[in-house]
Amino acid sequence: MASSKTARAHRGGEGAARDAAVAAQYLTPDDATRYAASYEGRRPAARYFCSRLHVVDEALRGAPHGRLLDVGCGPGMLVRRLLDIRPGDFQITGIDRSPAMIEAATARAKGSDDDIEFRVARVEEMPFPDRHFDVVVAMGVLEYTDAADGLCEIARVVRPGGLVVVTMLNPLSPYRLVEWFVYWPLVRVLGRIEGLFGVPRHAAAVSGIRAIPLARLRRMMRATRLTPQDAVHYDVTPLIPPLDRPIRRRSQKWRDHPERTVSRGARRWLGTAYLVTARREEDT
Repeated sequence: MASSKTARAHRGGEGAARDAAVAAQYLTPDDATRYAASYEGRRPAARYFCSRLHVVDEALRGAPHGRLLDVGCGPGMLVRRLLDIRPGDFQITGIDRSPAMIEAATARAKGSDDDIEFRVARVEEMPFPDRHFDVVVAMGVLEYTDAADGLCEIARVVRPGGLVVVTMLNPLSPYRLVEWFVYWPLVRVLGRIEGLFGVPRHAAAVSGIRAIPLARLRRMMRATRLTPQDAVHYDVTPLIPPLDRPIRRRSQKWRDHPERTVSRGARRWLGTAYLVTARREEDT
């Protein structure tokens, strides 16, 4: 299922511009530090990350012990959480395309007696043998790459019957629709106007995000012999940017009750992202 030729093709033309935009976000140790800091505080991003860690915890509750791969591990937030709440349960490997992120993750995991390895690598071309992992978690990474190629590689490295946990931003949520098509474009326009007067205060770099609706992601999983099982929407909120910012600064109830930020029912369409669990099909 290796897809290196497809991955390389996507780096030409438009794919190369997107790839550069993604890489530019996390080049330095300061970038990694700022990203890790966004898990704390009172901003909407902190609520999102809290909600995401909660649903990943739930998805991994019944996971088999053994080798676990954290794809796009960033500064090691999930790895640190697993070390704290499930010590000894997994032999953890983390990969990220950013050397700065891998350095931060290594530092965050320092002092643990668990079996941990970090590598600089891309999800489209992972340096692991077939059927190597019992669990693969792809948390907030497929939005930034070619999702089809990434899923092919994930399916290749997980063993038959193994667990796959994938998160994805929800492009159909009111929050994301306003954020991507109204809020950030207005911020960029405002920044350009400010620049005309020599005092630019607002800026929003192109992120390279390409989110996929749940139904389509499920189809893509099945095409790679990953059988979707459960799905849950998280960071459920009726707010839209920028109205969410002052309210989040005042209310922190979501920290103590992250379960209130998720839904499988009628409120799920308000989730700014979703999580899907899947199992790798058994060989026949």
